[in-house]
Amino acid sequence: MYTLILLLILFLIVIFGTLLYFKIQNQKQVMLEAGRCPSCGSETKRFEDESSGVLFEVSPIESRILKNHGCSGIVEIEYICKSCGVKEIHNSVGNSCCGL
Repeated sequence: MYTLILLLILFLIVIFGTLLYFKIQNQKQVMLEAGRCPSCGSETKRFEDESSGVLFEVSPIESRILKNHGCSGIVEIEYICKSCGVKEIHNSVGNSCCGL
């Protein structure tokens, strides 16, 4: 009886731990896409030219596509922080290329 209860508790801990891991990874990806580093906290800097009123943005996050798996496949993107040098790879759903 105690074994079943222990196994159930361990199963629930594993499930919640896995869900927490995916939630944290999703939050990191959203932060990187917004131009903020989840490690050092550096954000996109914005400068405005006073004479012409043009707004310039300098992002500390550099992104590049590692693999593109076709029209409806997964796109693997590598994000690199210029401030602290952190590299992270995240997956994103590709856009459809059927032209509709």
